[in-house]
Amino acid sequence: KRKGSEIMGRFVNPDNSAFQAALNSRIYVDKTGMIEYMNHVLDTTDAYICNSRPRRFGKSYAANMLAAYYSKGADSEQMFSGLSIGKTQKKYLNKYDVIHIDIQWFLANCEDKNKVVQFITKSVLDELREIYPECLILQDGSLSDALSRVKNQTGQKFVIIIDEWDVLIRDEAQNQAVQENYINFLRGLFKGTEPTKYIALAYLTGILPIKKMKTQSALNNFDEFTMLSASNLAPYIGFTEEEVRTLALQYNCDFEEVKRWYDGYILSGLQIYNPRAVVGVMRKGEFKSYWSETASYEAIVPLINRNYDGLKNAIIEMLSGAAVKVNTATFKNDMLAIKNRDDVLTYMIHLGYLGYDQTKKMAFIPNEEIRQELTVAVESRRWDELLMFQQESEQLLTATLNMDGEAVASQIEKIHNDYVSVIQYNNENSLSSVLAIAYLCAMQYYFKPIRELPTGRGFADFVFVPKHEYVNIYPALIVELKWNCNAQTAMQQIKDRNYPASILSYTGDILLVAINYDKSSKEHQCQIEQYQKE
Repeated sequence: KRKGSEIMGRFVNPDNSAFQAALNSRIYVDKTGMIEYMNHVLDTTDAYICNSRPRRFGKSYAANMLAAYYSKGADSEQMFSGLSIGKTQKKYLNKYDVIHIDIQWFLANCEDKNKVVQFITKSVLDELREIYPECLILQDGSLSDALSRVKNQTGQKFVIIIDEWDVLIRDEAQNQAVQENYINFLRGLFKGTEPTKYIALAYLTGILPIKKMKTQSALNNFDEFTMLSASNLAPYIGFTEEEVRTLALQYNCDFEEVKRWYDGYILSGLQIYNPRAVVGVMRKGEFKSYWSETASYEAIVPLINRNYDGLKNAIIEMLSGAAVKVNTATFKNDMLAIKNRDDVLTYMIHLGYLGYDQTKKMAFIPNEEIRQELTVAVESRRWDELLMFQQESEQLLTATLNMDGEAVASQIEKIHNDYVSVIQYNNENSLSSVLAIAYLCAMQYYFKPIRELPTGRGFADFVFVPKHEYVNIYPALIVELKWNCNAQTAMQQIKDRNYPASILSYTGDILLVAINYDKSSKEHQCQIEQYQKE
């Protein structure tokens, strides 16, 4: 240990070994550009940051990186010298007293869950007294008072990093006393004028944004970066497309396949990938779901089963490749406060089960990995509606592959009447929504359908391309829809506009599927032909 204020502790002025472990990993992607943003806001009113993101998106890695950079208990010059931040900004390197606490660790190691806050306070105060004995003579008192005293007597400001900040909000959701005690602890530490004197930077990370109380956010002085709005920190939430493309080249991995499986989160206009999944596929070369922890299933399945305002229909729509409107403003960042369909969808966005388009305010399933995980999640508890629907969808796909146009038409009609009649049936767009849902079971064998949404010329196309393992079993499907026209016209349009040209590189068979809905007779018609390659 060092002398004076440079004494290393477990929680106060930690060493840099946790971040070193990340650097030692076989795959390391440099995210130190994030420190540049932190240096920019140090010692300002913007230095209170809550950066929330799903599991497996590198929350702890970022917290460890910040601790290694700022902590007086570390000597990190060599560690950062080869990284982007080390080449430009060394001014604040290892210059701050850092308090780094992982709430998950404290919760796991505290026998009495009602005393987690006392456990945190005592653990940190014990180390602070060792560093600043002349400032902290008293054996009790609050952590915020201790920091205030140190700053007052020495001029030292603190960088406070809290990892898994929301674990008590999630895991102890039913325990109101624990939650209130914890929120009051955070308020004492961060709210008001006094904290601005002793805090240089406050960085909270977890899955949920800061809990909203009856009137306002519990800590409304924090700048929030979330899966709804990642702003400047978007490139550091996950891997960017450019980073994944570089890794795919390095590890000889099919980039397009990586994109299909793990892309899909849209943050501030960037395509963001789940880092855990990308590292998994690069190391193992196996395209599968790396979303291995199942704890969050328990959180979402009961909520889906409540079926608020047609929530199950929305899930089926998204499983089929469509996007649904969502109002994210009503969610209180508290599972017990979930009251409607939009709250559930917003919670699923924060958990990473859904992507979110901030511009269109729409939620969707981002990629193949999550589609598989969500399907497993809803099937893990018998969701009868989905099971029955999948059977109907299987029959539709079978009829399509058998080129039985009459059976396809009647099956689409049945699915519309029984499952998706909530969609107002009045144009090509509504027909395309119903069709996307009707072919849900195709998701087992096909990639997410490529959609060309209605244009001024009034058509909607779907192209279903089989996954690689099904290329020799299932044909590609090119589907053209018409409204108040006829199936022959739709088929002629496929041929006249040469739609199959877009997938001629596909080696298997191609079926042309033309579907029309006649508003006056309220009937669907379908015509199917096999495409003859030249």
